[in-house]
Amino acid sequence: MNPVESRALRYFVAVAEELNFTRAARRIGIAAPALSRAVAGLEADLGVRLFARTTRSVGLTEVGALLLADARAALVALDAATLRARRAAGVTDGRLVLAVKADVEAGLLEDVLAAYAAEPAAVPVEVVFTGWREQPRLLRAGEADVAIVVEPLDTDGLDVEPLLREPQLLALPAGHPLAGSPRLRLADIEADHRPAVPGAYVYVRHGEQLPPFGDMVQMLRQIELGRMVALFPASVAARNARPQLTWRPVDDAPEAAFAVAWPQHSHSLAVAAFVRIATAVAADRPADIGALRSAGVTGPEQVRVVR
Repeated sequence: MNPVESRALRYFVAVAEELNFTRAARRIGIAAPALSRAVAGLEADLGVRLFARTTRSVGLTEVGALLLADARAALVALDAATLRARRAAGVTDGRLVLAVKADVEAGLLEDVLAAYAAEPAAVPVEVVFTGWREQPRLLRAGEADVAIVVEPLDTDGLDVEPLLREPQLLALPAGHPLAGSPRLRLADIEADHRPAVPGAYVYVRHGEQLPPFGDMVQMLRQIELGRMVALFPASVAARNARPQLTWRPVDDAPEAAFAVAWPQHSHSLAVAAFVRIATAVAADRPADIGALRSAGVTGPEQVRVVR
């Protein structure tokens, strides 16, 4: 059996997904006869039939369906390895891709971007807003160069530099029974609620399921409707003061730890400069006491920022 080249796998995947040689050829930019010959060559190299062809249709054989799953995974891994190698060597398209969970970056994003832009060797920054815990995957896949993250996180293949720590506050609907308590403990929450996701501080009432949400705005709306409660970093509370929400300190809640993360073995000067700027900005950032008080948090002990 001859070794299979990645180009042949890409041709096979295109035909398998389109189930039409003409559409697949148009998609990858070659002539249909050339694509047909390439697929026939792949079948000959493997010694198997991948497609069942008639004059009117193209279908995958059982072996072809098995190869499709493996081929997709192999091509994703190859593309990711290529991206990681280029980014590690600082060979990019002249931009820095920053992955951030929307509104969960300790209020650092604007200041870090402004300080980085003032660097003589700065490159344009593309900010990619992600879902929860997506940043490590993007960094490992080579789809992002650097990320502002909340610990703990999966650090396999990554380097991490701490930025700062913040207290976490409980977001409650305004009429919730716990909203009248000036201070709470985790046991107060867990008396009537259970963690909706293991290891996360998102709670639903016993016997209820986590409601659907796709982003921070939707999550806070579900809290306002009384369908869940959750702990958030204090900077999130400061950005989301609204009449329908009540924010309360939880004495034994863990602090939110923010960090900057990037792929190990990266030699990108742009990444190194961004990490240096991010740590400097975090070290100089004062606690935004006024903003936290507007969210319903009072008392200096509730607005500390630990570096």
